[in-house]
Amino acid sequence: MSRQVLSVILGGGAGTRLQPLTSNRSKPAVPIAGKYRLVDIPISNCLNSGITRMFVLTMFNSASLNRHIKNTYHFSAFSSAFVDILAAEQTPDNPTWFQGTADAVRQGLRHIEPFDSEYILILSGDQLYQIDFQDMIKAHKDAGADITIATIPVTAKEASEFGICKITDGMITSFTEKPKSGLEDWISDTGEEMRGKGKEYLASMGIYVFNRELLFDLLQNEFAHATDFGKEIIPQSIGKYKVASYQYEGYWEDIGNIPAFFHANIALTKDIPEFNLFDNTRAIYTRARMLPPAKVSGTQIENSILGDGSIVHAKHLENVVIGIRSRVEHETTIINTYMMGSDYYETLEDIRHAQEHGVPQLGVGYRCHIQNAILDKNVRIGDDVRIMGGTHLADEDTPLYTIREGIVVVKKGAVLPNGFTLGV
Repeated sequence: MSRQVLSVILGGGAGTRLQPLTSNRSKPAVPIAGKYRLVDIPISNCLNSGITRMFVLTMFNSASLNRHIKNTYHFSAFSSAFVDILAAEQTPDNPTWFQGTADAVRQGLRHIEPFDSEYILILSGDQLYQIDFQDMIKAHKDAGADITIATIPVTAKEASEFGICKITDGMITSFTEKPKSGLEDWISDTGEEMRGKGKEYLASMGIYVFNRELLFDLLQNEFAHATDFGKEIIPQSIGKYKVASYQYEGYWEDIGNIPAFFHANIALTKDIPEFNLFDNTRAIYTRARMLPPAKVSGTQIENSILGDGSIVHAKHLENVVIGIRSRVEHETTIINTYMMGSDYYETLEDIRHAQEHGVPQLGVGYRCHIQNAILDKNVRIGDDVRIMGGTHLADEDTPLYTIREGIVVVKKGAVLPNGFTLGV
C-alpha cells in the first residue's frame, strides 16, 4: 500500500470562516481537542492506513504549520516515509498563488512527479474523521474506477450544504453543488439503514482517489485552466470517466466555521464521543511534548478533557476541553468551553513581574465564570471575569474577542482585565 499511494493534503484557503483562529495560523495548524492540530487528523488517517508519503499544500500563515510538521513527523533514515510542506511559490512559468484546490495540486505536480505511485489520494486539511483508506483504495481498484469520491449519507436538510452525488450501481452519474431545490431528483440508494435515518442523499466529503496518470493528464492538459476539484474537475469528469462512490457511514465533520469547530470539540467530552480518541487501531498522532500529567485540586469535573501539563484549581468544569499547559485558578466555573492552553509556562518570576504591572497571568484567574466560549492560546484572563456566550449576543469583532453565532472567541494572546464582563 505505501508504495502504491501518494497522499496530498490540501491546506485550504485563507480560512476566513474560521477567523479569528486563522488570523496568524493556517487552517491545518488550528489546535483541536486540547493537544492536536487539525492537520494531524488526515496525516494520522494516512499512517493508520499504511500510507506514509504525504505532501501538505499550504499558502496562508504557514509558519506554525511548518514548525509543527518539522517537530512532529520524523521517520527512520531507512524508511521512504515523509510528510513534506509544499508552500505556494512563484516561479518563472507560474507567477500566481494557488487559485483553488485543483490549481494547488497542479502547481505541486513538479514536486510530486519524482515519487512513483499508482494512485494519488487527495484530502482536506480541515475535517474530522477516522477512515481506513485501504478499504477505499481496494474499492477503487475493484470497481476499475478512474476516480473515486468518498461520500457520506446526509438528510435533505443537510444536502443543501454539500456537493451531492447521484449514483447508479456504485458509479456517480451526476453531481450538483449545494442544491436548494429539486432534491427529489438527487435521491440515491444509500442502503436500508441509512434510509431509515432519512439519509437518502450522498454528499461528497472532498476526499478523492485518482489514478495517477489520469490526474496528471487532467491537470496539465484536459482541464489545464480549471482551478477547483469540486466545482470543475469532478463534475466535468462524470460521464467521461469511471467515477465511483465510496460510501462512508462513520463520523465525519467539516470544520469550516466557528460553530462547527466549537461543537466538534465540545462533542469530544461526551461519555462515548462519535470521534473516538481512545481507539487503539486509529490513534491520532501529534508532537511529543514530554509534558507532566495534568494536576487538579478541589475541582468538580463533569464530562471534560484535561490536556497534559494543565494545572486546575477551578471550582467546576462541565463539558470543557482544557488544552496543554492551561492554568485555571480557584473558585472559577467553566462550562461548554474549549480552552486551547499555552505555548509555555510562566516562571514564578514572570508571574510576580506581571502582577506588579497589573497584568493577569497566563490562563484563567480567580472567581471567573466562562460559558460557551473558545479561549485561544496564551490568553490572560484576570480575576472575576464573566463571559456568557449565547444566542442573546450579536456577531461582533473586537481587538480582544470575536462573537460568531453566540460563541465567544477570545483571541490568541488577548488580555482581559479583572472584572471584565461580556454577555451578562
